[in-house]
Amino acid sequence: MSLATDEIVQAAMTMPDRQRAALAEALWDSLDDQAEVNDAWTSEISSRVDDIVNGRVRLLTREEVDARVAASLAAVHR
Repeated sequence: MSLATDEIVQAAMTMPDRQRAALAEALWDSLDDQAEVNDAWTSEISSRVDDIVNGRVRLLTREEVDARVAASLAAVHR
């Protein structure tokens, strides 16, 4: 980072959490491709919610996920 960037970061780190979050969001949103990324995520989330609502996918309980993870880890460590 350049000296100016370091100074900006140091100044920003002294800001209250809410102001730092707003600054981070503004900087993130200023990136050229961010609108495309947000649109893609919005579309993906909508599609997944639609799949859940319309019964095209089955949600797993925490216990089912834990069992699958344990089985996968056991298989890796054989």
